[in-house]
Amino acid sequence: MAKEYYKLPPLAYGYDELEPYISEEQLRLHHDKHHQSYVDNLNSIIKMVEKAREEGKDYDYKAATKAASFNAGGNVLHDYFWWEMMPAEKAGEEPVGELLEQIKKDFGSFERFKKEFSQVALTVEGSGWAALTYCGDTHRLSPIQIEKHNVNVYPDYPIIMVLDMWEHAYYIDYRNEKAKFVDGFWNIINWEELDKHFKKYL
Repeated sequence: MAKEYYKLPPLAYGYDELEPYISEEQLRLHHDKHHQSYVDNLNSIIKMVEKAREEGKDYDYKAATKAASFNAGGNVLHDYFWWEMMPAEKAGEEPVGELLEQIKKDFGSFERFKKEFSQVALTVEGSGWAALTYCGDTHRLSPIQIEKHNVNVYPDYPIIMVLDMWEHAYYIDYRNEKAKFVDGFWNIINWEELDKHFKKYL
């Protein structure tokens, strides 16, 4: 099988279709510039390592692995972020299927889950993400904070949904009022896709 490199995934909706919650300007900058930079940086690291191996040379192993982890995390988390959203007029108001049942089982209600996940997002320090993970051993959903793109990730806990809390995700639209960004996010979630994704881990 031929080796490949990472590519920026296309969006499943138009740049203006998440408005008024995420503007076209905000989405274009976030997807086309920020996400693209993680893809480009990760590919550059891979090519550098491959070249060093071909030439039998050393490289800065520590710096390369740290940079690869950061950019790989940025790429993967943004992939999740794009496909879990959809235009507000098509989005449902709450989870569906097995995901809804698991949320009710673990949190008591969707409203309680929404409150907890929102607070996890709003209390991210500096740059990072809120993520909903699932522990297959104990059969529980757990909201977590991921620092940057790659710190505090729980090994072997599949990620079910994410919310990007880096300033580049919301600053054009909301400036420092990130609570409004989090509130808006709940209106553009593709719960059908998240339920399909969650079922893979049951």
